[in-house]
Amino acid sequence: MVVGLGNPGERYAGTRHNVGFMVVDALASRLGVHFKKKLFHSYLFGKGLHAGIPLYLVKPLTYMNDSGRAVREAMRETGGDASQLLVICDSLDLSPGNLRFKPKGSSAGQKGLESVIRAIGTQDFMRLWIGIGRPDRKGKVVGHVLSPPSRVEEDLLSAAVERAAQAVLLLVVEGPTRLMNEVNRKEPRS
Repeated sequence: MVVGLGNPGERYAGTRHNVGFMVVDALASRLGVHFKKKLFHSYLFGKGLHAGIPLYLVKPLTYMNDSGRAVREAMRETGGDASQLLVICDSLDLSPGNLRFKPKGSSAGQKGLESVIRAIGTQDFMRLWIGIGRPDRKGKVVGHVLSPPSRVEEDLLSAAVERAAQAVLLLVVEGPTRLMNEVNRKEPRS
């Protein structure tokens, strides 16, 4: 299952915090997947195939800091477990457009990941980070993540979203070791 973290609604579309949603949307477009919301579910859900392998795409509708509830519900619905989970989210610690893949680990302070870890009771799931950089001034993090990127950052993030979507497809076919070797060694040029 591939979960893109973000905030629902037009107000947050195109913000740095929603790069996870953007990647899942790019995957849905490539695979011809249409999202559906079942009654009383806190997420949008779509199912596609890549190389004959089923791929579940999820976008929580719970806002970033409560993403774990939606992920837990989606895992119950699909019968998946944490070893099959990939969460895609933003990272302040990576410069805009950089990608990092980790097979497991901490939340590194990312509130959506913290929520997922609490809700499913483990850190042992894959995550793909997309760099959005830190704000110029300390104390401006909320405004930074909830605002659209600058024109230069927008180009870097658009390219990163496409690379991340391709990385997910590589993960499905080649596995996490190959993805880590491929993604973690490449840095975009600014």
